[in-house]
Amino acid sequence: MEKFINKNQSYLNGEWTEGQSGRSYNILNPYDNSVISTVTLATSGQLAESFEVAKQAQKDWAKSSAEERRQIMVKAAEYLKQNREEIIDMISRETGGSQIKANVELQLTLEILEEAEKITDEIYQVREVPSAMDGKVNHIHRLPLGVISSISPFNFPMNLSMRTIAPAIALGNAVVHKPDVQVGFSGGIIIAAAFEYAGLPKGVFNMILTDLEEIGDDMLTNPIPRLISFTGSTPVGQHIGEIAGKSLKRVALELGGNNPFIVLSDADVDRAVDAAIFGKFIHQGQICMCINRIIVHKDLYEEFAEKFIARAKELPYGDQTDPKTVVGPLVNERQLEKALQFISDAKKAGVNVALEGERVGNILTPTVFRDVKNSDDIAQIEMFSPIVSLIQAETDEEAIEIANDTIYGLSSAIFTTDLERGEKLGLQIDSGMTHINDQTVNDAPNVSFGGNKMSGMGRFGNPWIVEEFTVTKWISVQSKYREYPF
Repeated sequence: MEKFINKNQSYLNGEWTEGQSGRSYNILNPYDNSVISTVTLATSGQLAESFEVAKQAQKDWAKSSAEERRQIMVKAAEYLKQNREEIIDMISRETGGSQIKANVELQLTLEILEEAEKITDEIYQVREVPSAMDGKVNHIHRLPLGVISSISPFNFPMNLSMRTIAPAIALGNAVVHKPDVQVGFSGGIIIAAAFEYAGLPKGVFNMILTDLEEIGDDMLTNPIPRLISFTGSTPVGQHIGEIAGKSLKRVALELGGNNPFIVLSDADVDRAVDAAIFGKFIHQGQICMCINRIIVHKDLYEEFAEKFIARAKELPYGDQTDPKTVVGPLVNERQLEKALQFISDAKKAGVNVALEGERVGNILTPTVFRDVKNSDDIAQIEMFSPIVSLIQAETDEEAIEIANDTIYGLSSAIFTTDLERGEKLGLQIDSGMTHINDQTVNDAPNVSFGGNKMSGMGRFGNPWIVEEFTVTKWISVQSKYREYPF
């Protein structure tokens, strides 16, 4: 961890740069609120300059060869591998994530870089299409999009930053990236260090440590970026979409979720419980894909509830850097207070608390509500914490209906012993992703990752990200004289 402390600055135009705001920010370990490092926040002027730098750098970067771009991905991954233990330690300390979570996050980040190596030759491909006009040849060219504005969240900051940054750069674009400053190392500084080590030309990747008080909507309104990539809450995503729409900018938005975990009448209860425990409590439920509602057929409901609650009670909690810890702290006290309010409101509404969590510093131990109606507020809000609702379904068909009764549509899961039927039912769930006999938290760089409804727009993953981060251009060549009607 100490290796990165001296890089506690923004990375602008290939230089580690002190913020000019005169304001500082303490990056904290959420377990004990100890200060990991203090950074100075950059200004809106520095951000504007970064976009200008990126615009100029992208022009040259767009001329780079596929092999040059591929080598940058290889070397960046090499840096992360060489510093694996220090990076895992920083991810854990900064995000409040367990050692399991930190290892998963770094591995996903490496997989993204490895997948990005495969797409460096996707630009400048030319496709010829037929023409009805005599002597005309149609060529469809794929070109880099330009500059991309990237904004990442606090929960899986390295992974959710890199899934925009790596493919964008691999496809000849430049990036201006703003991580959530409370996880500035995992979400920005270490990534910048990796690309610096890799020899990425100056200005192609710029990482700014700042906050909304300093820059407002400047990541969105600056005229230079052609696309805004954002992972975070649905309300913020709506705000971004509104601003981007006015300028006809593209967006890649991965937003909130109210993810259902469905246990059908023929499911193996013990295996379903194993999956649900992981899918709900990994990283304290602070993942957009985490299970929010568990919907169980009435014939299995009591057995499932009893076993799930018993397992949730046993989960070890505490200092996230302890390898034995499963439930660590929420990222800050504000998130904790928000979760406690959810619990309080549900209790006032008469919802049955089967397991009430305990507050220990910034830790909230697992909380389970049972006999929840899908219309209850607790079943319609994204918890983003170790709180879950158990809902009983009269039939398997009703379970699917309940699953779809939400404004969200990110991830979902179905447990059943009939795999063919499970996949057919999975197609009936209005979400971007459904997992049969698994939990809802799954990611890979070679699948179409994204949500439906209020859970987002666009798809990450190869090859879908190629379409998102490039532009096609039609050039026709008329080789024979064309007769015109006038």
